[in-house]
Amino acid sequence: MHLLSVEHISKSYGEKVLFQDVTFGVEDGDKIGIIGVNGTGKSTFLKVIAGMEPPDSGAVSKGNGVVVRMLSQDPQFQDGESALEHVLGGDSPQLRAVQAYAAAMEALELNPGDDALQQKLIAANAKMDELGAWQLESEAKTALSKLGIADYHVGVATMSGGQRKRVAMAAALLLPSDILILDEPTNHIDNESVAWLEGMLQKRTGALLMITHDRYFLDRVSNRVIELDRGSAYFYEANYSRFLELKLEREEREAASEAKRQNLLRQELAWISRGAKARTTKQKARIERYETLKEAGPKAGSGKLELSVASSRLGRKIVELHDVSMGFGDKALFSDFSYTAVPEDRVGIVGRNGSGKSTLLKLIGGKLEPKEGDVELGPTVKLGWFSQEREEMDESLRVIEYIREGAEQVKTADGTTISAGQMLERFLFSPNMQWSPIAKLSGGEKRRLQLLRVLMDAPNVLLLDEPTNDLDIATLTILEDYLDDFPGVVFVVSHDRYFLDRTVDKIIAFEGSPELTVHTGNYSDYVAYTDKRQKGEGGLDAAEGNGSAAGSKSKAGAAVSNAAQDGGKSRGSEKTLRMSYKDQRDYEQIEDWIAAAEAELEAVEQGMEAAASDAMRLQELAEEQQQLNEKLEGLMDRWAELSELAERIAEQKKS
Repeated sequence: MHLLSVEHISKSYGEKVLFQDVTFGVEDGDKIGIIGVNGTGKSTFLKVIAGMEPPDSGAVSKGNGVVVRMLSQDPQFQDGESALEHVLGGDSPQLRAVQAYAAAMEALELNPGDDALQQKLIAANAKMDELGAWQLESEAKTALSKLGIADYHVGVATMSGGQRKRVAMAAALLLPSDILILDEPTNHIDNESVAWLEGMLQKRTGALLMITHDRYFLDRVSNRVIELDRGSAYFYEANYSRFLELKLEREEREAASEAKRQNLLRQELAWISRGAKARTTKQKARIERYETLKEAGPKAGSGKLELSVASSRLGRKIVELHDVSMGFGDKALFSDFSYTAVPEDRVGIVGRNGSGKSTLLKLIGGKLEPKEGDVELGPTVKLGWFSQEREEMDESLRVIEYIREGAEQVKTADGTTISAGQMLERFLFSPNMQWSPIAKLSGGEKRRLQLLRVLMDAPNVLLLDEPTNDLDIATLTILEDYLDDFPGVVFVVSHDRYFLDRTVDKIIAFEGSPELTVHTGNYSDYVAYTDKRQKGEGGLDAAEGNGSAAGSKSKAGAAVSNAAQDGGKSRGSEKTLRMSYKDQRDYEQIEDWIAAAEAELEAVEQGMEAAASDAMRLQELAEEQQQLNEKLEGLMDRWAELSELAERIAEQKKS
């Protein structure tokens, strides 16, 4: 069933084009993931589809009776309402029936003998039966509980930003809708809640559009992907894994096309530089071809994020926790916990929201003092703190001023010294963006800027508190690669299962008791271990898993080494190049053949203009035009092939 049509929509802010001429449809059962680097307009794209913002051009139309609901990154609430009241405060017939029944019950409790109120309660009861609304309150409480909200009656105004987002998500899931739109739904929820939400959305009927950086979540929930890239939209009938394959194929095709275009452009330029044999229309056509090839160049690249900042030397003593206990008031978060960090430690900290994960990180970073025990840092430790609140950022500063507060220059991992502005460009902040106030950046761009500031200080112990919140997948991938080569120690609090699997080899787990457990392996290893432990099947041999990974790396290294050796052999045995008799003859005449084909094509095009009112003749000329275009394309391919061969022969003779 067709639910919604998006037709030729475009949106810009100032000179920046977010997306242009985007057209697609949404069908019942579609689960669409929206992907793109920070600042490409993903959130704006969803707001336009939801009708919350108008497009600059184009239109969004939905079918009769189609209900669209959107969970934004900044949900709105009524004054004084509780979590449960917000979830049950929607405008669907079922929720109105629940509200009417609750009001009738409350009124009758105050006036038990009132016949009119008795009849009102009976009518409300019948309406609940008619709409099947009896389970709604139970479902609302279940959703709140699964999303980490235990007190249903607490006022939303007293909650943290993350808690408010979870309340709004529970409402969005409970309210009936044909199209549900979610903007970063996995932010601010823990791993268990992410897994529950994943299952809910897999089973949900209707359509779903979502922005998420959680690659496991995206892979398991989505069946379509829309990628926003430099103003264009690319469509894939695939989940995330298949999207990666299709994107690679698309980029390889574009690279091959661009290589061919560049070669033709080079040959055209050489021809124009030499001048034509005769000043005829042939030269005019060739100059026009050169201009066409030049204008057909690729769009300016979105850039490649480079994280190559140096780190400070780390001594033998790094981080040591001795019998540490921590809590607030009567609530004990953890007790008698000891841990000694070793060189190149990669430690993930996991547990339910509110269990104390960020508190443990703050103890390690010296931002809190333990109730009992000691936290010791080695004398050479230089901490880098990447927080989720962005509390250190003064958003009135310009981007480059914020970075220069840290350092005017920075030394990269290869020993090169570059300026703050150059480093910002490596982090995809153009010279124009560098002079913008931080307040004008998107949430993801602010996170990327904060990450650069942290790394520019050359830390050797990184404390990452929910680093994946608001960062796009491209940035996360590069950050993961950076951590592969980071010589220091990393402690990371994260709900992103993929990121944990990719980056850590130990897990400190909060499991509901004051005693913390330390598990060797990544997050998936830990989950497998806990599943087996709950089933009474014993633990997981993490060492065996690590051995397999090491074996894979060893095999990969051997494959690279063999490929390099094979490449060396092929280069050493390269034969002397020369043109055959036919190649030489073609090379001498190819330009004349191209000029003749161009003249024929021009004559046909003139004939088509003259025969505009003669449909039969126009059809004949159109077929002839197609044949000539194919002939000309073949000649151009042959010309490029021969020109490249001639250049290689000339280079070989020089060497």
